[in-house]
Amino acid sequence: MTNRPTDKASKKRLTIEMTAAFLLKRRLITKESYSDIAARGEEQMTRLRLLNEAGGANKRTSQGIVVVTPAEAIAALELEIPGAGGKLLNEDVITEAVAAETGLPYMKLDPIKLELDVVTGHVPRPFALRHMIVPVENNAGVITLAVIDPYDMEAVESLKHAKNLKTRLVLSSKSDVLKIVREFFGFHSSIAAAQAEMQPGVDLGNLEQFVKLRGQGEIDATDSHIVRAVSYLFQYAFDQRASDIHIEPKRDKSIVRLRIDGILHTVHSTPKAVHAPITSRIKMLSRMDITEKRRPQDGRIKTSHNDKELELRVSTLPTAFGEKIVIRIFDPDMMMQDIEKLGFYPREYQLYDSFIRRPNGIILVTGPTGSGKTTTLYSSLRILSSPEVNIVTLEEPIEMVIEEFNQVSVQQSIGVTFATMLRTILRQDPDIIMVGEIRDKETADNAIQSALTGHLVLSTLHTNDSPSSITRLLDLGIPSFLISSTLIGIIAQRLVRKICVHCKSQRVLTEDETGYLKLDKNTTYTINYGEGCIECRGTGYRGRTAIFEVMEFTERVRRVLSDKVDLNNLYAAAAADGMITLREAAIRKMLEGITTYEEVIFMT
Repeated sequence: MTNRPTDKASKKRLTIEMTAAFLLKRRLITKESYSDIAARGEEQMTRLRLLNEAGGANKRTSQGIVVVTPAEAIAALELEIPGAGGKLLNEDVITEAVAAETGLPYMKLDPIKLELDVVTGHVPRPFALRHMIVPVENNAGVITLAVIDPYDMEAVESLKHAKNLKTRLVLSSKSDVLKIVREFFGFHSSIAAAQAEMQPGVDLGNLEQFVKLRGQGEIDATDSHIVRAVSYLFQYAFDQRASDIHIEPKRDKSIVRLRIDGILHTVHSTPKAVHAPITSRIKMLSRMDITEKRRPQDGRIKTSHNDKELELRVSTLPTAFGEKIVIRIFDPDMMMQDIEKLGFYPREYQLYDSFIRRPNGIILVTGPTGSGKTTTLYSSLRILSSPEVNIVTLEEPIEMVIEEFNQVSVQQSIGVTFATMLRTILRQDPDIIMVGEIRDKETADNAIQSALTGHLVLSTLHTNDSPSSITRLLDLGIPSFLISSTLIGIIAQRLVRKICVHCKSQRVLTEDETGYLKLDKNTTYTINYGEGCIECRGTGYRGRTAIFEVMEFTERVRRVLSDKVDLNNLYAAAAADGMITLREAAIRKMLEGITTYEEVIFMT
């Protein structure tokens, strides 16, 4: 029988002792840990409260009342869950246990799945902060409220009577509720205030809009509300591990989407009236011309998050309804990784490591946009970088500014091209040259000449696999004998989503699936998949890893190379040398339980 809150219990509060008893009952702590909580719990709550009052980890509410929960205090003790392999008792686990014992549903609050109007439309910000209550769902007029204390019903009852609401309660952690209150109310209040200051007028960016001959007013990009809204948006994207932010104008509104693990999620819908000032603010931060709205522009922003520097690459594009902005987020920890952690198998890692240790020659990294080529190249250059080596990169644009490299930005409009700058770079006494992309014969010729004159050249091509890169060079007009004498190796790569470790489950491949993958039909294959949980937002995936096809330019490959080489012969020669294809690498990742059958099919 659960301890569901009743009217009689509505005035009592959840205590450390009650929470510890719930945890002990559910075997999430030992009796020794229970005694430890009883001895240290109140002291821990007092310490956290004092930290809050001093302006520590959590801000106090607008009413001057500091909320500290038992779950927060117990989590701070960093106790291990018995039999969980060292997993610590965190605030979410404790809150879920309390929910189960008190009869309230537990909800992990996912900002991606919450609607701005629902969160901010029923409860004022001061009330939400004071009582740690936030609306999270509106189902046919019934408002779901996330609370942090299953027994504190006073605030809920007063809200129901004041707003005449039909409510349903769920229990969430204080950290989740506080995060939602700060982010959603901050963004909403900034947008609402900005919209209120707008004067009705003509949206010149909307090609469909009927033009009335009247004055147009616009909020300045430095308006405090817009400044706060953009700041909230950036911090929200960083917290969600987004790789890209899309701000897209539509006919009557503007939508904000985040790309997380390669998939776009719609997170906000804002009034069309504030799209232009938000765009102007971002253009101002990225040093673009805010008056130019008819041509695409590129810019960059350097900022920080959690004491870590981030680089944002900003691109604008005029569309039918106004300027669309895409912001790519570059995290140095993701862009500059240890090569062995990128996803290479031992053979492929050893081969690639031997490639980049060569004194001269060409190494090609190939794959579509968004396949992780830049991460592979930057991580390689990081290994090779030293005071004794001169590394020069030629990029369009520079993805991330790195002090150890001499980075040059290609600007086609003024004649600064890959080909022309390669000739100039050779007069800069380089040891290693990175060319962002080989896309024409002149660039390819200069890269070949750089390799022939004793330089190590790393570059990219847009081909589907490693052998196709050779035919691409031949198509550009590079003679086979020059390819044979300069090419060290080719790496093709893709990114696949990893299965969430928190909801990993197993199933058996069907006969049709086994046949499609061309596996042994007489063998039963058990693979993993993600059921979907609060940690992965119900997707079943969390994070990505790379798969690689590494082709070494061996004597066997050189023997089949000619100006009219057959691609099948190249594949056969590379396979004879031990090359595994992208498809084979993806299947191997699937059989190892890292990714799913669906990802293999989508990738190949």
